[in-house]
Amino acid sequence: YSMVPFGGAIYALEPNHGELDRITRDGQVSRVLDISASQGHVVPTAIAEHHGDFYVGTLTPFPAASVAKVYRISRRGDIEVVAEGLTTVLGVAFRGNQLYVLETSAPVTSPGAPVLPGTGRVLRVTRSGAFEPVVTGLTFPTAMTFSRQGDLYISNFGFGFPPGSGQIVRVELPPGGEK
Repeated sequence: YSMVPFGGAIYALEPNHGELDRITRDGQVSRVLDISASQGHVVPTAIAEHHGDFYVGTLTPFPAASVAKVYRISRRGDIEVVAEGLTTVLGVAFRGNQLYVLETSAPVTSPGAPVLPGTGRVLRVTRSGAFEPVVTGLTFPTAMTFSRQGDLYISNFGFGFPPGSGQIVRVELPPGGEK
């Protein structure tokens, strides 16, 4: 579902089995961690590498609820929660040492309610673990990344719309990251 290069290999998420896998240049695949074995059935969807650790975001069961998390996973396979109380995480990225999380929608307000267009957002995770919205009003965003200049790029209208409806949105964040 998502992958990142690091140390001459590719690290990829396999959401059906809840795994983080390492793929070498010659095609050797090895499991770094079976995330679901220790965390329950989670669906890892987004990965970023930062200072040699991997940060992995998860989806939530539908209807969407605030139970998604971001985990830090070492190359040895140690795992810890670094952010929780999220919904439908489809992107994680760093700008400097600051972690950003992309939610494709906000939590639904009642059981069985649909995921609502226009509620996607990018959150900055503070040192205390709180979330600061930096971009709101997105419609089913599916990925994000930062440019070398620090601009944030987000795929918007990533699913559920006719071909050609997708967008790439560029957001210029000030040095502190607020928008």
